[in-house]
Amino acid sequence: MQERRTNPLEGQKNVYGEPLKSCSERPMTGFFRTGCCHTGPQDVGLHTVCVEVTADFLAFSKARGNDLSTPQPDLDFPGLKPGDRWCLCAARWREAFEAGRAPKVILAATHEATLKVVALNDLKRYAIDLA
Repeated sequence: MQERRTNPLEGQKNVYGEPLKSCSERPMTGFFRTGCCHTGPQDVGLHTVCVEVTADFLAFSKARGNDLSTPQPDLDFPGLKPGDRWCLCAARWREAFEAGRAPKVILAATHEATLKVVALNDLKRYAIDLA
């Protein structure tokens, strides 16, 4: 009898404890490039916050040494433009939040692991998908 192998990314939850929704497939995002903000032991940067980037945030991130605007084909990174959705590192989002430059958040697509770094109430202040 063959043992059934399960996908370790299946069953991951969002900040509400519900199934994690897709963040973006254009551009394809996520640490694992699944379109979702899945995480695992390999994702030391915790790329778990689904955001919609703005020009202001992209400028802030570039000034802090993380240029998200310039394509890097060798890393399968298309470069972001305002309006794109992306799985951002939780610590980078918190840094931008503390500086008053945080991008908007899609909570249904933000992984629950984010809550180890950022408070849910702070995320909700920037959420574009609150009911």
